[in-house]
Amino acid sequence: MVQSLDNAPGEVMDKAARRMKLRNIPDYSKVSGGRAIELAAMKSKKPEMFQFTIPLIRNRDCNFSFSGLKDALVRIVLKKEEEHGIMGSGIIPEVYDLCAAFQLTMAEHIYHRTERAVLFCEKTNLLSSQYKNIVVSGGVACNDFMFNSLKLLGDKLGYNVYRPPLKVCTDNGIMIAWNGIEKLRQQEDTNITTSIQLQDIEPTAPLGTNIIDKVIAANLPTKVTRLLKLFNGNKLLEK
Repeated sequence: MVQSLDNAPGEVMDKAARRMKLRNIPDYSKVSGGRAIELAAMKSKKPEMFQFTIPLIRNRDCNFSFSGLKDALVRIVLKKEEEHGIMGSGIIPEVYDLCAAFQLTMAEHIYHRTERAVLFCEKTNLLSSQYKNIVVSGGVACNDFMFNSLKLLGDKLGYNVYRPPLKVCTDNGIMIAWNGIEKLRQQEDTNITTSIQLQDIEPTAPLGTNIIDKVIAANLPTKVTRLLKLFNGNKLLEK
């Protein structure tokens, strides 16, 4: 029902961190790009200095799109580097505020699309009223800012929001293995005795049935929730 139309959020954050040259800041030289952005955003004094357009706000589906945010960030960095005469390994002085704005917009986008997904599942009885849970997994689940924003959504809609232990949120291999377990349970693709050739490997492994057309047909309106950031303790409130 939900997929990224281009790049995964973690991939986009890593590329954005590289373009902002966060590795040149000693505090972030040994952490992932996403973690570097999260830490740098906490130091922002003017998190509303930069404004990004939230993707797909008029599309009444649940898909994600992050590449446009990355392109917008690159344009801002280029403009600021030109303004300040920065070349080579130099870092723009507004880098903390840029990280904050970029992370905020990603969180608002994820919140917006996830809210419609939950509302659709409720409307079509795909979720049990007994177990109102949302699970956040994958590398971006390690980002406390992103996770806390989805906890706000859970509070709004009456859901518990969980994430696995962070040590298992950093490797897609875990999710791929889980996908294989589910297929084995359904007795799909179980011919494991056959030698697998590289050309036989599919780049995607869908689980379940694509019902995006039904989501679009449901025409569920959801307003964008603007999130007000409080960087003290990385807490997050809703405006």
